[in-house]
Amino acid sequence: MDKFGDIRPYTDAEARDAFKRMADDPHIEPITNYIKPGLPVEAMRGLLSSLTSVWDFQHKVMYDVVTSIIRQTTAGVTYSGLENLKDGRTHLLISNHRDIILDPAIIQVLLYENKVHTTEIAVGDNLITSQFIEDITRSNGMIKVMRGGTPREIYSNSNHLSEYLRSKIAAGECSAWIAQRNGRTKDGKDQTSQGLVKMLQMSGSGNFVEDYAALNIVPISISYQYEPCDFLKARELYISKREQYVKQPGEDLQSMLTGLTQYKGNVHFYFAPTLSVEAISKCAELDKNERYKAIAGVIDSEIISSYRLWNTNYIAKDILDGTSNYSEYYSQQEKVEFEAYMEGGISKIVERENHICKDELREIFLSIYANPVAAKI
Repeated sequence: MDKFGDIRPYTDAEARDAFKRMADDPHIEPITNYIKPGLPVEAMRGLLSSLTSVWDFQHKVMYDVVTSIIRQTTAGVTYSGLENLKDGRTHLLISNHRDIILDPAIIQVLLYENKVHTTEIAVGDNLITSQFIEDITRSNGMIKVMRGGTPREIYSNSNHLSEYLRSKIAAGECSAWIAQRNGRTKDGKDQTSQGLVKMLQMSGSGNFVEDYAALNIVPISISYQYEPCDFLKARELYISKREQYVKQPGEDLQSMLTGLTQYKGNVHFYFAPTLSVEAISKCAELDKNERYKAIAGVIDSEIISSYRLWNTNYIAKDILDGTSNYSEYYSQQEKVEFEAYMEGGISKIVERENHICKDELREIFLSIYANPVAAKI
């Protein structure tokens, strides 16, 4: 019996069937034109049909896809702390979450280029909206995270995911990545969900220290100079202040495409040391509910303290506060360029939806960039 067949990545045999479906899918033509301009779509179809394993797909297709996106939409990706993954152990990587696809995708590129085994990737099933997307994701080592349902179903799905992650990591089979919370950070405030922390122990023995230590948790701090989907996030936050925000059909796909194609400037990834037994033991000394909060706090502290602030963050903080406290971190020309970028995007939203208050939307937009500065101080 395949206990985890509903959520695990494809096996090589399943992936071979998926490659053939991808090759025949009409979406493959625009994707080929974007990632490999000038390459005949038939050549891409031929490449997909020739693949024999998940590893083939990752290093012959997905590596080129992600590095192409990096070249076209960033000023460069830097990283630090990657040596913390070279200790011979498997790990659970927990990062802040700013972009649906690129956060884990760039991590895989960094691991691959530094000869560290790539990880499996936890992805919400709400993003898997078609067979084509499911084939791409599960052929790329992605774990399907089942969301929604009744309270009983949510509990069962959480326990199922917890068991799967522990079966892979504690047994030393492979590492995995998961975001610190369901959904991306919209307001620039990175905070680990206590629900995530509790889920991780559901499959454990009940020994708090041993259960978390066995997962070899590595916090990762991801910072983009230009926040992916910044204007879409500002609009959602604006509407959410007035009513419950309801996603429209195709909205997740729009966010994925915007995140992939939007210019992101400089990008930095910091890989923190593995959570120590000593740090976990201190959390274990607290009351039951407080100990989960404390574990989340340890992860948050690593992410926030290591978050790389860019000129855009300092500019937004100064504009929002009406000061020049951080002017040493940017030039006046950079400020002018950021303001022009901001006003252009906000104006487009207000033109389409004239009920939106431009000044309030601007304040929300600035807070997305300014909040990481506030978190640091």
